[in-house]
Amino acid sequence: MPAGADLKVPGALPFITPNRVFYRVDTALVVPRVDTTDWQLRIHGDGVRRPLVLSLDDLLARPMVERDITLTCVSNEVGGPYAGNARWLGVRLADLLREAGVRPPSQGGPADQLVARSVDGMTIGTPVETVLDGREALLAVGMNGEPLPFEHGFPVRMVVPGLYGYVSACKWLRELRLTTFDAYDAYWVRRSWAARAPVKTQSRIDTPRAYAAPAAGRLPVAGVAWAQHRGIARVEVRVDGGAWQEARLGAEDGVDTWRQWVWPWDATPGRHTLEVRATDGTGAVQVERRSPPAPDGATGWHRIEVDVRAG
Repeated sequence: MPAGADLKVPGALPFITPNRVFYRVDTALVVPRVDTTDWQLRIHGDGVRRPLVLSLDDLLARPMVERDITLTCVSNEVGGPYAGNARWLGVRLADLLREAGVRPPSQGGPADQLVARSVDGMTIGTPVETVLDGREALLAVGMNGEPLPFEHGFPVRMVVPGLYGYVSACKWLRELRLTTFDAYDAYWVRRSWAARAPVKTQSRIDTPRAYAAPAAGRLPVAGVAWAQHRGIARVEVRVDGGAWQEARLGAEDGVDTWRQWVWPWDATPGRHTLEVRATDGTGAVQVERRSPPAPDGATGWHRIEVDVRAG
C-alpha cells in the first residue's frame, strides 16, 4: 500500500476494512461450514475445451497474487455502509479459464456468462468478457492476511473488481459454468435486478456524522470515494449549496480500490448542509440525480446536515 493512502483522519474509517467489520450481504440464513477434505471446484460448460475439477490442495498449489480490491453491494444506498476495502489473496480466475480453453465473446467464444454456484445453491452470473479483460478477477482464499473467514466465503470465493457483488462475488464457491445470458438467469436476475451491473461512481462523507453537533472552527470533512476499475481522479465538497471545493485525495492504491479524501472546513455556528461528489478516472462526474439501488445500483450525491455549536 503506498504511503499516504490512509489519511488517518480522526472519525474516518481506515483504508483497509478489518475482517470483523467488513460488510456482509448474502442469502445464507446459516453460514455454510465447508469440509475442505472433499471440496471441489468444477469448471465446465459452453466453449470449455478442457473441463477442470480442482481440489483445494490443487488450487492452493497454483501461483497466488495479493491485491487490494474494494467490494460494493448493489443494495447500498447513497452514503450507505455496504462497501469495504480488503487485501485479497487468490488465484487469477482468467488463468484458470484460459487453461480450460475458454475464449471471450470478442475472440469467438460461445459463452458470454460465467455462472458461479455456491455450496448452498446460490447462483451469480458474471460477464465472461469482463473476467478476461485483464482486471484482477480472483478466486480468493485469503482476506487481510488471514484465511478467508467462514462468513465471507471460506474456502473459496470470487472477487471481480468493477462489478457489484451480486454479479461477481460468489461465496462458498463450488462450480463455474460457462453459458449465455440468453440461456440462463441467475438468482438475482430472476428477481428483477440487472444482468450486468458495473459499479457506479460514488462518494461518501464519513466525518462529521449526519446530525452531529461539532464546535465551530477548523473541522476536517472526510470520507471515501470509489469507482472500481476506473479509479477516482477528484473529489469535491460544498457547503449550503455554495461553490464546490476540491478535497485532498489520499494516494491511489490502484484503480480497483476506493480513495480517502479530506477537506478542511472553517465551520461557523448554525445548521449546515454538506455535499460531496466524485469524478472518476475517465473524467465522468458522479451522477447528481437520486435513484434507488434497484435494478443496477443507486445514484446521487451524499448529503448530510450538521448543527455547529458556537465555540
